[in-house]
Amino acid sequence: MSCYRHLREAQGIARSGATSYLLLTEDNGCVNGCKTGMTIFTNTDYPVAQTHEDQEGFLVVEGRGWARVGNEEFRLEPDLSFIAPAGVNHAFKKELDSKPLKIFWFHAAV
Repeated sequence: MSCYRHLREAQGIARSGATSYLLLTEDNGCVNGCKTGMTIFTNTDYPVAQTHEDQEGFLVVEGRGWARVGNEEFRLEPDLSFIAPAGVNHAFKKELDSKPLKIFWFHAAV
């Protein structure tokens, strides 16, 4: 078991306007549903919102855009960190003139 994984080693999972890379899972020692990854967004419209049974934290690494978390909408820029509580809808989009929006995320048990 390796306790680390480089982004270049992760297989991308493409969906409408975004590609997600799963980085750390149970295979790397995570427990209780903990996992981390990176998603790169090229969409300029909000996709269908996601909801999870656990909380999900985020850190904007690159690019600019917008987030909807529950009923709140706010601007995304590098170094901004935020959370989507368990059971709360969330969706992201990049700004038209921005390079792709790169967001690091992690799931944690509640």
